[in-house]
Amino acid sequence: MTDELRPEYRREDFGVMVRGKYAAAMREASNVVVLDADVAEAFPNGQAVNEALRSLLELARVAARVSPPTAPRTHESPTG
Repeated sequence: MTDELRPEYRREDFGVMVRGKYAAAMREASNVVVLDADVAEAFPNGQAVNEALRSLLELARVAARVSPPTAPRTHESPTG
């Protein structure tokens, strides 16, 4: 392994180095999603995934605005 540090710097100037110090924070902040193989087959790229998810969101919005159908009332005669 070659030392690529410039001569004006010393390793001691940087303190203790910890491998993976920010790895957990990066995982928390990341929005990368790994698709299962069977799902990935249906979507050739990220644009296709985004279009499908946007369509699903729009469908959910429309469904939320439409009131659920009510069961038809049955009219009972006063005599039973």
